[in-house]
Amino acid sequence: MLRPDSTAVDPDCRPGRGAGLNMAGRHERLRREGADDGWDLPEDLPPLRTEVAEERPRSALARNASPDIGFDRSLNPYRGCEHGCVYCYARPGHSELGLSPGLDFETRLVARPLLPEVLARELGRRGYRPAPVMLGAVTDPYQPAERDRGITRRLLEVLRDHRHPVIVTTRGALVERDLDILAEMAGQGLAAVGISLTTLDAGLARAMEPRAPAPARRLRAVERLAAAGVPVRIMASPMIPALTDHELEAILAAGRAAGAVAASTILLRLPREVAAIFRAWLDERQPGRSAHVMARLREMHGGRDYDPAFGSRMTGTGPMAALLRRRFELACARLGLARGMLPLRCDLFRPPPRPGEQLSLF
Repeated sequence: MLRPDSTAVDPDCRPGRGAGLNMAGRHERLRREGADDGWDLPEDLPPLRTEVAEERPRSALARNASPDIGFDRSLNPYRGCEHGCVYCYARPGHSELGLSPGLDFETRLVARPLLPEVLARELGRRGYRPAPVMLGAVTDPYQPAERDRGITRRLLEVLRDHRHPVIVTTRGALVERDLDILAEMAGQGLAAVGISLTTLDAGLARAMEPRAPAPARRLRAVERLAAAGVPVRIMASPMIPALTDHELEAILAAGRAAGAVAASTILLRLPREVAAIFRAWLDERQPGRSAHVMARLREMHGGRDYDPAFGSRMTGTGPMAALLRRRFELACARLGLARGMLPLRCDLFRPPPRPGEQLSLF
């Protein structure tokens, strides 16, 4: 039995976790391996518990110039994500912290409790121009740690107070807690929510996304958001060839029935260390499909596990990728779903007052 800081981790040591590996980050010079100590005695290893450290952020808004996504700024109240989605494209970011993109990503988290105050300062800077901000572009803003810390809610309060448009992306049912803020902002054209749904199979979801809400629970969140007047986008993402791609139409139909008004889909992305983590998961949890899934994925990524090229990294290339895109387009047309992110207003923005400025009476 290998200890939890080894490259491969025994399943008995990681119940309810997604990754089966805990390799060192790509920037680390040292590697750790489990070894038999020679004592023929049973050893009870400590369970993997979630640890949350805190970080003092120097900035709030993360900027990007990527030509193939529909936003240029984002907010991320947490680093790492306890949902433990084995395929998460954000895992390599933990290497920048000196941690593993494997189990460390889902058990050693970083919270940013001062982010709302930093955001308010940035919104008040001279020359700031509003545009929709993505809340949860990297890791989920409604993961379990948010229940106690409330950083996401305080970020929404700042955005609401200054009438700044926001797009929330999550698979967490905790988003329902903030319906009061989201409904108020949505009534002004300032908020929309994307709910991610990878599969309708509860067993498969439990294996791939062990601490995320079940698919049926996410659909109930769509219903509650829609009933409160919040526009919802159902995100059939990621689509995994030969494993979940056959569910594309069913996922979109379920989202539409729950009240979603828009949809999007992204092909599975396996950047850097994620490829090894996902392959190990397939070998362990889907051994009969592992070779077929990876062969089909490589066919859609130009012969590689992942093609990072802008314009094709999220859609793939080749005939199978084109077929998946066409299926998505036809399903959206049939169901009356808009494609992509919903437009939001930017003309209502009211920047925070700067020191010395006179406050408005209205």
